Amino acid sequence: MGRDVDHREFTRADRRRFRDKIRRSLDALTVMLREAKFDFERPMTGLEIELNLVDDAGEPANVNAEVLASIADPAFQTEIAQFNIEINVAPRELGGPAFADLEEEVRASLNSADERARTSGGRMVMIGVLPTLMPRHVKIDSLSKNPRYALLNEQILAARGEDMHLSIRGVESLSTYTDSITPEAACTSVQLHLQVSPAEFASYWNAAQAIAGAQLAVGANSPFLFGMQLWRETRIPLFEQVTDTRSEELKEQGVRPRVWFGERWVTSVFDLFEENARYFPALLPICEPEDPIEQLAAGEIPEMAELALHNGTIYRWNRPIYAVVGSGDAATPHLRVENRVLPAGPTVVDALANAAFYYGLVRTLATSTRPVWTQMSFHAAEENFHAGARDGIDAELYWPGVGQVPATELVLRRLLPLAHEGLAAFGVADADRERLLGIIEQRCLTGINGAAWQVRTVQALQERGLERVPALHAMLERYVEHMHANQPVHTWELPA
Repeated sequence: MGRDVDHREFTRADRRRFRDKIRRSLDALTVMLREAKFDFERPMTGLEIELNLVDDAGEPANVNAEVLASIADPAFQTEIAQFNIEINVAPRELGGPAFADLEEEVRASLNSADERARTSGGRMVMIGVLPTLMPRHVKIDSLSKNPRYALLNEQILAARGEDMHLSIRGVESLSTYTDSITPEAACTSVQLHLQVSPAEFASYWNAAQAIAGAQLAVGANSPFLFGMQLWRETRIPLFEQVTDTRSEELKEQGVRPRVWFGERWVTSVFDLFEENARYFPALLPICEPEDPIEQLAAGEIPEMAELALHNGTIYRWNRPIYAVVGSGDAATPHLRVENRVLPAGPTVVDALANAAFYYGLVRTLATSTRPVWTQMSFHAAEENFHAGARDGIDAELYWPGVGQVPATELVLRRLLPLAHEGLAAFGVADADRERLLGIIEQRCLTGINGAAWQVRTVQALQERGLERVPALHAMLERYVEHMHANQPVHTWELPA
């Protein structure tokens, strides 16, 4: 969830002050990293799930303000469009029955929230891109009322200086223009957090980058946008394009995009925050009165609000997070890797299977004596990322010692055993480990993940005589029924 800000005009002086505060924050971070002031004793995890709201006809419902008022739970928050909300699940230690407890808690929260949402004319759907979403649904007046989103929209469009061209070539091709960032609301995800020590941060971030393509291959759940079948995880190219502040000329000059996979393996969390300051102008140059260097000198832990705000407007698929928990003498800073790769859904148990695969795999790779990122180029990891997004469960991926192989073969033969090993090292209960990673295994054996089920269902409905749009609506109705049953997607029925 992004920080709330008031609507305002920014001056040249604002931008200069903000840049200066970012530089002072980097100096403060250097001192803190050297003096090891961080909390990292326990493997704490966190979870955010973005959701769509639909009406009884399966159309996006712009009712998030009314739904949030009905839910009346601070864990639920606004997202960019009025047909989105988000649930923030409280952090917990990763071990023992954590996954079973998490599944029970999330299901109970979502079921209760969905029941209350219905009184406000909305139903909740966990899905990467809502298949019934059409261009008419993503106009500027669909933005949430939170001033942060209008301000971001203004700043991104002002930086770009022209409308955004959305161009995605997949099974079918999309080419259209948008005059706002509202199409970003089509992209709903599950975000996984892992608290790590400063010394281990680079290893965990590099490991997360290395497996992003495999995550997308097994977890893809976004094959349709604006009535077209595009990539298996269309969320990836859509998000990359709709928040792009660069004109065509700046792209040709090699200016970095704000939605960024990155360009190199790192040796410290400092590398990422320093890149943020070096490459990206501020979108929201809002300064707080506290000076981080002076706070350190006084024995205080600085919040470094400018560093965090700037980081929140640079959309890395694996993002560094600096945060402070507590206040006064009890204030403790920590670092997290935020994994933003995965789409929402299809069910809570599927989302937790994706999470178990991620947490187990990064643990093993990050602690390996011969790290995978010393054996493959960063470019190969980025190629895997886009191959997984484009082709989903049918992708071919590169892996050291194996070469270019089907994603399902890579996961079954190499990555699942590593994920089992990592979850065991975290102390995850055997029953949870076997059950959740067994879901990933079955997806690979059946060739069915969320995207594959959606595509096959729509194809079957069209073969029965339905046009594309009615088929998408009919598919979504089936999807929602299965979602509430919480059975893994590889077990879902396909139309005969």
